[in-house]
Amino acid sequence: MRTPLVAGNWKMYKTVAEARHLVSEMVPALQSITSVEKVLCPPFTAILPVSALLEGTDIKLGAQNLFWEIAGPYTGEISPAMVKEFCQYVIIGHSERRTHFGETDQTVNKKIHAALTHGLIPILCVGETLEENEADRTFEVVFRQVKSGLAGVEWGEGTQAGENLVVAYEPVWAIGTGRAATPLGANEVVKQVIRPALAELFGERNAQTIRALYGGSVNSDNAAEFFKETEIDGALVGGASLKAAEFIQIVQAAAQ
Repeated sequence: MRTPLVAGNWKMYKTVAEARHLVSEMVPALQSITSVEKVLCPPFTAILPVSALLEGTDIKLGAQNLFWEIAGPYTGEISPAMVKEFCQYVIIGHSERRTHFGETDQTVNKKIHAALTHGLIPILCVGETLEENEADRTFEVVFRQVKSGLAGVEWGEGTQAGENLVVAYEPVWAIGTGRAATPLGANEVVKQVIRPALAELFGERNAQTIRALYGGSVNSDNAAEFFKETEIDGALVGGASLKAAEFIQIVQAAAQ
């Protein structure tokens, strides 16, 4: 059984004061849902105060990005060691990073290796653009992103522990648009593309243990339909994670 996982990606929203308020609204209800793993991914400025508020709870903390070097003259970057001080998870390869900041499959791969080396659980984001979707290139693009993003990652004791990773299918055309993929369509991408790519990397049995999330206009109205699908183990939630009641309802849907 793969434990359901719901992660909230706050993106570039919430000041420290706003973050504290949001977490205080969420924690009591989230604490009562023990069958789902919960992860909050605030902006870097709010990680320390949010970490303090989550201490003693079962709610995990995630970063939205990292750089692959341990230290150095990289103005504006955050190293995996810095992230590891407070976080258990890190989002890597989000389409907004690829689109606005020039991230490629190769730089995503470097970040994956850095995260695993430092004991962080990466949430690898993959997904096709609207143009690629309309050109029937979804399978090709997502397969390439999974294989390239995880190239060189090893599995098992004494390795970088490839089992400690999550893959999030986020069709770019669905992110922040209000236009979600269909649950069946998302499930097929995981089943027909993501798991076969993982199987080529890690073997069929291991591929079945890796959690696959859906992301892209997930909200309290549609989350339950995605979670009914056999290959979807949770969600990477954007805008709806900025509202306590919405996010709580999504986690409750995953628990059911």
